Amino acid sequence: MDFQSFVDSVPTAACVVSVEKLVNGNYGKVCIVTGNKPYIDSIEHPADNLAMLTQKFIPNSEYTNYLTRDMNFEDACYNAAVNKKCIHAYAHPARFDVWFNMTFLPLFPDDGNICYCMYIMEVNFKPDAKRMSTISADIASAVLETCIKLRSPDDFKETMASICKDIRDLCDSEHCCILLMDTEKRKCSVLCEAFAEDTKLLPMENYVDDAFYDIADSWKDTISGSNCVIVKNEHDMEIVKERNPLWHKSITSAGGKTIVLFPLEFKNELLGYIWALNFSAEAADTIKETLELTTFILASELYSYRMMDRLHVLSSTDMLTGVMNRNEMNNYVEALAQSSSKKSVGVLFADLNGLKAVNDGGGHNAGDMLLKNAANALRDVFAIHEIFRAGGDEFVVIMTDITAEELKDKADKLRRESEKYENVVFAIGVAYESDVKNVRLALHNADELMYVDKKMYYELHPEKKRGTIDKRHGTT
Repeated sequence: MDFQSFVDSVPTAACVVSVEKLVNGNYGKVCIVTGNKPYIDSIEHPADNLAMLTQKFIPNSEYTNYLTRDMNFEDACYNAAVNKKCIHAYAHPARFDVWFNMTFLPLFPDDGNICYCMYIMEVNFKPDAKRMSTISADIASAVLETCIKLRSPDDFKETMASICKDIRDLCDSEHCCILLMDTEKRKCSVLCEAFAEDTKLLPMENYVDDAFYDIADSWKDTISGSNCVIVKNEHDMEIVKERNPLWHKSITSAGGKTIVLFPLEFKNELLGYIWALNFSAEAADTIKETLELTTFILASELYSYRMMDRLHVLSSTDMLTGVMNRNEMNNYVEALAQSSSKKSVGVLFADLNGLKAVNDGGGHNAGDMLLKNAANALRDVFAIHEIFRAGGDEFVVIMTDITAEELKDKADKLRRESEKYENVVFAIGVAYESDVKNVRLALHNADELMYVDKKMYYELHPEKKRGTIDKRHGTT
């Protein structure tokens, strides 16, 4: 066949790919036989950010001369050239910040064990909604169901858990998981996971520790510029072993035989990964096409969720000490006062003694460190969501469903824990109410008792007394 004349008849970038067919369904070299002018120009005169490994096209060269090894590209070429299937994909590979509209067409006849296909590509610098929505009815139904669930008023994590189960069912896999990554703190966390009923696989909590981040961080190199990794058989697993032996060991030791792994990225930010382990290899093409679109939608939602979470942290957290701020305390008190719950409430006021003396003697940096240590002492005793910095050197702890005796024990423990930190001495007042709706009364009573404790402290330590006068209690 005159391959050159054939590709020259195609107006968009196109090339002929040869695949060396081996025994047992394996393959050898994958080469670019020839290409038309638009395709060769994409190598020798690339657009911005689309440069390949070399800018010189040489006919019949292995495709890895031009880009790093891509298991998905090889799989598409193999299915088109060897299995004589027509393949279409619309994907956003990690190596380029563009979308590729790709078609792989089988060519006849074979030349012995050398099989051929034509690869046609179109580059979109922005995602094309029409291209993305050109999918089968089954895939469209699965993606639409995901979109509907994401718009539901349910708790976000519960919704994601339901979607994770749906994806596991779609893939007919033993396990599906969405893993979040904090690239700044180098930490991983499991958002949700779903298991088949008869699986012997263990939950990810058995694997996700401080060292697991390094494994997850290595996945981007294993994906190697593509948009996902699909391991369908032993041949694919050997490629993973060659490319990432640490991850290969992690998968196989956990009982994994096949895996599909997609990064969750939005606006060039890696948010995490989603994977299905021990999936139905016969449905690999459908799984890939569905997850390509589903992960695009999920990544957008995760990005919005993370941004909202960060905004909430900024609006509700005291930036110096890391505990909740006064605005968050006011919102919480209002919610408790309006609550129909029959729970009790306990309030602890903890005001730092001697902050003015520390500021005067060591400067505001020393004062800031004292406030941070005060917050640390509180965290040693109370949950972070219970602690509020009400302002200046005053902290408030609000606990529900607690007894008066437990509240007293907490106050005694705080006094002991604060001794571990230099200069951290609290004036403490506690108040208990059996009905959470009386939280404001508890706040008032705890505040009054705290000032009694503070007055006693300054009577014993007049050298730490501050210069300003408290109109209510005679000192501050």
